[in-house]
Amino acid sequence: MTPRGLLVAAPRSGGGKTTIMLALLAALRRRGIAVRAAKSGPDYIDPAFHEAASGAPSPTLDSWSMPPSLLDRTLSQAASEAELLLVESAMGLFDGAGDTPGRRGSAADLAARYRLPVLLVLDVSGQSQSVAAVARGFASHDERVRIAGVVLNRVGSPRHHAGCAQALRDAGIALLGSVTRDPALALPERHLGLVQAREHGALPALLDALAGMAERDLDLGAILSQAAALPAATPPGPHRPALPPPGQRIAVADDAAFSFLYPHLVSGWRRAGAEIVPFSPLADQAPPETCDSCWLPGGYPELHAARLSAAHRFRDGLVRFAGTRPVHGECGGHMVLGAALIDASGDTHAMTGLLGHTTSFARRRLHLGYREATLQADTMLGAAGARLRGHEFHYASTTDPGADAPLAMLADAAGNDLGAAGGRRGLVSGSFFHVIASQEPS
Repeated sequence: MTPRGLLVAAPRSGGGKTTIMLALLAALRRRGIAVRAAKSGPDYIDPAFHEAASGAPSPTLDSWSMPPSLLDRTLSQAASEAELLLVESAMGLFDGAGDTPGRRGSAADLAARYRLPVLLVLDVSGQSQSVAAVARGFASHDERVRIAGVVLNRVGSPRHHAGCAQALRDAGIALLGSVTRDPALALPERHLGLVQAREHGALPALLDALAGMAERDLDLGAILSQAAALPAATPPGPHRPALPPPGQRIAVADDAAFSFLYPHLVSGWRRAGAEIVPFSPLADQAPPETCDSCWLPGGYPELHAARLSAAHRFRDGLVRFAGTRPVHGECGGHMVLGAALIDASGDTHAMTGLLGHTTSFARRRLHLGYREATLQADTMLGAAGARLRGHEFHYASTTDPGADAPLAMLADAAGNDLGAAGGRRGLVSGSFFHVIASQEPS
């Protein structure tokens, strides 16, 4: 079986591509097709919905952060058990960063590298015939990127549909679906994007409704016919994980407060022989004593600050663990490693105090973008001087930086120096930086 692929994209965020992606995954899985998903660009939330719809993890494919060999291997692994791999774009199809062709982090990079045809989702609210001009612009913008066809989203009426459809026919662009406005199919949102899949109690019913919508409103046969054969599987060779495993048995916080951990990191650690041992700080569980390192992922600790502050077994156990074994926190995990966390109401909650900083969600400011980190000392993330690529995406502010030594020096995708970031003390380290991949040979 040669897996085939298709990329689901849009001109911008908020155009409905995640809804169409989930509808396709749910409908094709219902038909018995082995469909798998992946996500272009940094994102933790959408892939969890992909997994719920497809029944398999949805890895990140990021051309800016991932060295090409890792990118190829991750796509190959994602498609290894699939008849069809659907890749969802982040932001707009051509949106990216940096100036290295093919390594800008855009979904278009993936479409060009793997010859993935693009299913373009167009939100037509507020326009009609003009949709053809938008579609033609995307179709002609880059000769390496082929637009397979268009799905109209948020169509207001049969007359609205007819005007859009005729304009696309006149432009010679295939119309592969037309979805009317339906608030019942909307996914609830919060400050970092969608409400997490694990918190969406009605998700199975929603996926069932989306599958029904796809059967009714999308030309599934035509969409399947547009999928193209993916490149041959990456030949076997020495396994090089995106990030070397930070231990043989890694305790990983995993609950509604700590859920932002990339599947490709976990699978890389496991392939390298490491064991992942989950525990729940919200359930007042400490990292298991049988583990030799602890990873606190990002998530939403600001929504659970009082509960985490009162979780004494977790806090005391983590402090004890950190006395002899390394601990690292990313973003939300970094916030919990600090002295205190101020929630949206302005209330201060004591955290673990393993690092000296205080963070606040009361003074919200968006921090967003690709980052390259150069480590300033040996830590769980790698040796001093190692370069890592990833991103920041948070609204929290550091109101008191504390006096800990910095974890890394940061630069943005354009190479601009952003200064020191994070902190380290003893065996403990943390920062708002989310790592996607090491740039060092491993």
